[in-house]
Amino acid sequence: MESKEHIKKAPTTNGTASLYERQDHYDSATTEELADAVQRQLKLLREDTSREGLEKTPLRVAKSLQFLTHGYNLDARAILRSAIFEEEYSEMILVKDIEIYSLCEHHMLPFFGKAHVAYIPNGKIVGLSKIPRVVDVFARRLQVQERLTHQIHHVIEEELEPQGVAVVVEAQHLCMMMRGAEKQNSITTTSSMGGVFLEQAHTRAEFMRLVNGR
Repeated sequence: MESKEHIKKAPTTNGTASLYERQDHYDSATTEELADAVQRQLKLLREDTSREGLEKTPLRVAKSLQFLTHGYNLDARAILRSAIFEEEYSEMILVKDIEIYSLCEHHMLPFFGKAHVAYIPNGKIVGLSKIPRVVDVFARRLQVQERLTHQIHHVIEEELEPQGVAVVVEAQHLCMMMRGAEKQNSITTTSSMGGVFLEQAHTRAEFMRLVNGR
């Protein structure tokens, strides 16, 4: 059965509808197909799919996968464009410790951590809540951390046209912790910098100092 919840569509400047707000949305046909696939997987693992604990598992997993990848249905550019303001502020704006939950595209196991996003405006600023929303748009997809970092950077750079953008992502990957190397304390850090953050060492150093300050 299709969820009663839906994805709200926010109007864009040209009057057309654009996918914007994150909501739980379960397409009935997709849910049914995913649930059937999960049921087959459980049987291949020699599980009894009729036992009480697994009876509703295929449906739960089908909905869970749709939620964990709902970023495909969202538009990061529309999110930013909905709250861009002209402002003559030219110092660094940093939103740090943004929680990230994503799925590794190689094993479909979670990786999780924090993103730190900064930009230096060039006549335009964006509502602060839009930056974490943009992070979620790209995190809620099958991902690799390197691509995720670049995607966050590039959409902010292209839409705000700031003097510079800096993104650092720190994450732990269950594909390294639960299987494979089985290293429990490893943290992967990726960065993407442009504009003055790349050109000016002191600006880059200030960003890292603010990120590491607690």
